[in-house]
Amino acid sequence: MNPIRIFISRDAASLSVGSNKIAQAITQEAARRQVQIEIIRTGSRGMMWLEPLVEVETERGRIAYGPVTLEDVSSLFHAGFALGQDNFAFAQDHALCLGRTQDIPFLKSQQRLTFARIGVIDPLNMDQYRAHGGFAGFEAASKIKPVEIIEEVVTSGLRGRGGAGFPAGIKWRTVAAAPGERKYIVCNADEGDSGTFADRMVMEGDPFMLIEGMMIAGLATGATHGFVYIRSEYPDAITTMRAAVELARRAGRLGKAFDIEIRVGAGAYICGEETALLESIEGKRGQVRAKPPLPAHQGLFGKPTVINNVLTLAAIPWILEHGGKNYAAFGAGRSRGTMPFQLAGNVKYSGIHEVAFGMSLREMIFDISGGTASGRPVYAVQTGGPLGAYFPEHLLDTKLDYEAMIAAGGMLGHGGIVVFDDRADIARQARFAMDFCAIESCGKCTPCRIGSTRGVETLDKIAADIDRTRNIALVKDLCAVMTDGSLCALGGLTPMPVISALTHFPEAFTQSPAKPRAE
Repeated sequence: MNPIRIFISRDAASLSVGSNKIAQAITQEAARRQVQIEIIRTGSRGMMWLEPLVEVETERGRIAYGPVTLEDVSSLFHAGFALGQDNFAFAQDHALCLGRTQDIPFLKSQQRLTFARIGVIDPLNMDQYRAHGGFAGFEAASKIKPVEIIEEVVTSGLRGRGGAGFPAGIKWRTVAAAPGERKYIVCNADEGDSGTFADRMVMEGDPFMLIEGMMIAGLATGATHGFVYIRSEYPDAITTMRAAVELARRAGRLGKAFDIEIRVGAGAYICGEETALLESIEGKRGQVRAKPPLPAHQGLFGKPTVINNVLTLAAIPWILEHGGKNYAAFGAGRSRGTMPFQLAGNVKYSGIHEVAFGMSLREMIFDISGGTASGRPVYAVQTGGPLGAYFPEHLLDTKLDYEAMIAAGGMLGHGGIVVFDDRADIARQARFAMDFCAIESCGKCTPCRIGSTRGVETLDKIAADIDRTRNIALVKDLCAVMTDGSLCALGGLTPMPVISALTHFPEAFTQSPAKPRAE
């Protein structure tokens, strides 16, 4: 009799709530009961409220149980969850049984292109990766000319998923045409925005997909070397990516025509800005470079360089396997394909929800995330990380695409969505944006370095009811200077949450701090 296959996530979020202990307890309980099992450690399915999630393979598909605690393990075995199809009816009666994983509404409503394998396979098993379509995109790319690879990416409409939204194919075309005896592919994995975790999940759950995307980028542009720059706060992602690169080298996928190095950041948010990231890789202080020249012309070590986010490069294998037109069939307007939206904050169902562009914020928050976890009214929603706008209730019908978000005074960013209920202090949140900028500024330009510090001081005066009208006007003027005069997006976007808070939540700046919000 074949052992029963049990799947448990090894994603950092799952580990944080005890998935290793659950896997160990299941192994021990199976041995005690003399039940033959095989535990496969996967990435996370992205349904964070159900972690640790345990899945069991049956003839009906994988059956999910969660969230599982150590105290639940014995009862799961008693219900027959690991005794095969004949005993499934008993396991179905267990309180933690969620039925077939693929039928869970949060997962079933998704359009998973990038996340198709994540949570399904062992992320470091190359045979499983190939069995689920891995390297098909690279093989397709190998059969056509570099210019044709680039045209597929252009046709797909893929835009940078890191926040800027610049067309990926245009960037690749520029690097391919740039003169240079050496070119580079740099993956920006310095995911530092609040409420975002998709890059980490890709690196921990399907690292070969990212490697394959970089390999295709190398084919298209003539680059022979790649770097993955990972923030130091992601130790599990760093370990997994290093192991995957080494496995790819042993398999002959890397090391000849194209190779990849893993570089670890040092905790600086500014290194998420592409030119500061290049400075860091080169061993220098992470400071923003003036542009031009653009990195596509003079990037890493002065050579033409493609810099793409993890999600951008991870979308490439699907595009080359299925064609740019099929990818472009998803989405809305100029926002094509799918986006793994990251749902966080005060929501009932948090996690990753990959879907085509075009769903509204309201649908995402209430239909997908189930509204607030507290059961209180939604007061504000921030998209685009700590420098994104705060949207009030009347803007929740805004579509989740690049142009619609900009038209509403916000930005899509990296796809992070953070929800606040009516107890949130939005004036304090606005101050946080300025304080965050002051702390994380590289210090190279005056509007960002000095403007953010003055912003904190002025917002503190407003909170203390010191000449509020004059100081609110002063903050708005300061924001205009930072927007127009900052060297990079850190200083240029810090005003966005501040201005949105002043515009949509004026009551937050007129209430005395001594008066707490009504419960």
